[in-house]
Amino acid sequence: MFPELPGWEPDTTGFTGAGIGSAAALEAYFMNFVATKMVDTTAPPAGDSKLPSGYVYFGQFIDHDLTLDTTPLSEAELDPNRLHNFRTPRLDLDCIYGQGPDAQPYLYDKAAPGCFRIGEIAGTPFKDLPRAAGQDTALIGDPRNDENAIVAQLHLAFLLAHNTLVKAAVKKGMSSRKAFEAARKTLRRLYQWIIWHDYMARICDPSVHKRALRKDRDAGNGRTSWELGYEDVYDWKNNPFMPLEFSVAAYRFGHSLVRNGYQTNFAKGVGVFTPTFKFNAEDLRGFRALHPDRVVQWDWFLRMSSSVRPTFPQVARKFDGVLANALRELPEDPDKPGDNTKILNVLAARNLVRGVRMQLPSAIEVAKLLDIPVIRINEDEREALWYYILREAEFDAQVEGSTLTVGGAGDRLGTLGSIIVAATFAGLLKGDPLSFFNLEPGWTPDKDELLDSVEVDLTAAGQPGLNADEQVNGRKWGLPTIIRLSGLPVDAAPFRPAPVPVPEPVVEPAAPPTE
Repeated sequence: MFPELPGWEPDTTGFTGAGIGSAAALEAYFMNFVATKMVDTTAPPAGDSKLPSGYVYFGQFIDHDLTLDTTPLSEAELDPNRLHNFRTPRLDLDCIYGQGPDAQPYLYDKAAPGCFRIGEIAGTPFKDLPRAAGQDTALIGDPRNDENAIVAQLHLAFLLAHNTLVKAAVKKGMSSRKAFEAARKTLRRLYQWIIWHDYMARICDPSVHKRALRKDRDAGNGRTSWELGYEDVYDWKNNPFMPLEFSVAAYRFGHSLVRNGYQTNFAKGVGVFTPTFKFNAEDLRGFRALHPDRVVQWDWFLRMSSSVRPTFPQVARKFDGVLANALRELPEDPDKPGDNTKILNVLAARNLVRGVRMQLPSAIEVAKLLDIPVIRINEDEREALWYYILREAEFDAQVEGSTLTVGGAGDRLGTLGSIIVAATFAGLLKGDPLSFFNLEPGWTPDKDELLDSVEVDLTAAGQPGLNADEQVNGRKWGLPTIIRLSGLPVDAAPFRPAPVPVPEPVVEPAAPPTE
C-alpha cells in the first residue's frame, strides 16, 4: 500500500542475540512487549464491545475465503520483491463451493443434485458438517473452517442456505444444474452485500465506510455504478492484490475480540461457559464431530428477534491492545532460543514478528502520510502497525497537540485501521469483475427472485422471514439472514426437552349388570 515508506524494525539492544536483524533478539523483544502490554486482566463486562460475537467468527470465515484462491501467480507476481504483496483474492465463497460439483463431487449430495452434503448429530435434530465415514475429517471446500466449532457452524449455515436456494430454484422449474448455478449466484451476491452493508458497517468508522465505496445512482444514461473513495490507499491496476498492511496488520484486529468462553445453547445451560481453547474434550476447538453441547443457539451470538437482551447476544471483547488469555498460548513450544517456531506459542508476538519480517512501515509514518492525527500513546507503542491499530481502536484517543479525538471507543476500528480495512474490502469488491458491484450494480437482495421465493414460503409456513431480525442502523439483509436461510437453531425451542406425554387415565371397565 505504501511502497514509499521503509520497513520498521525495533531496537533490540539488550535482548538475547542483540542486534538489529537478529531473529532471536527480535523474538525476545516482542515476547517481552507482549508480556508487559498485551496481557488480558480485564474481567467481563468491563472489557466488552457492542459487536455481537458471531461477527468475530464471520470475520475469520471471510479471511479464509480471501486466502483460499490457488490461481497460479503471474510472472509479475513472481517478482520476489513483490511476492508477499500479491494475491488474487475474491469474495466469492470458494471456501464453500471449492472447485464445483464436477471437480469435487464428494462435497455434494448425490441424492439431491445441486445440493451440498450435510452431516447429522446422531440422536438429535441437529446438523454437522459432512465428515468422512469413521473419521472426524470434514468434507468441505476449506478445511480451515473446521478449526473451531463456531466458524464450522457458520460454514454449515452457508451450506444449508445454498441448499434452501437450490430447492427454491427447482420449485421454479429449473434443472438441477441451473438450480445450482442460480443458488450460487444469489448466495454469493448476498454474501458480498452482507460483507459491505452489515459487517463493514459494524467494524469501521461510519464516515470512512461511507466514503470507501459509494453508490452513484446516475452514472450516465441512468445507470448505477459504485465508485471507490480511497484509490490513493489501495490502487490495483489489473487484478486486486492482498496488501500486507491489511493481511499482516489491520485485519488481524479479530484476535483482540475473542472471549475466553461462550454460552452455547439453552440445553448446555444459561450461565454455563464453554472454553474457547482449553485443549480438552469440553472446549470449542474443531477438527472433530460436533457435540450437542457445542451446537450454537444463534440468538445468543447474533442480534435476532428472540435474543433476550441485555444478556444476549453475547458480545465480543472490546477492540483493544490485549488478547484474550485463551489465545495467549498455543500448543507449539519447542523452547529453543532463535528457533523460528518458538514464537508460535504466543499469537501476539507471532503477529508482531511477522510485521517486521514483512517490512511493514511504521504506524506513525503511515498516519502522517495519510494525514491522520497520531494518537497519544507511549513512544514504544507507536511503531508496530498491528499494535497501533489495536490501540487506536481501543478508545477515543486524544491526538497530539490538540483536543481532537480519533478512535473506536472499543467498539470498532479507529480512523487509520478503518481506512486500511475499508479501502481493501472496497477495492476487492470493485476489482472483482464477477461481483455484483460490477455485473449488476443495481442489484439488491429484495429484488432477487430466489430470496423472494424463500420469503414467500417462510411466510406461508408461519415462520419468521429472512429479515425478522433488527440490523445495525435499521439495515436489512445482514448475517442473521444467512441463519434464517439455513434453518439452523435460532432460539431455545430446539434445545428444550421434548414434553413427556401424559398417559391416558385408566378407566376401570364397568361391572356387568347383575340379574
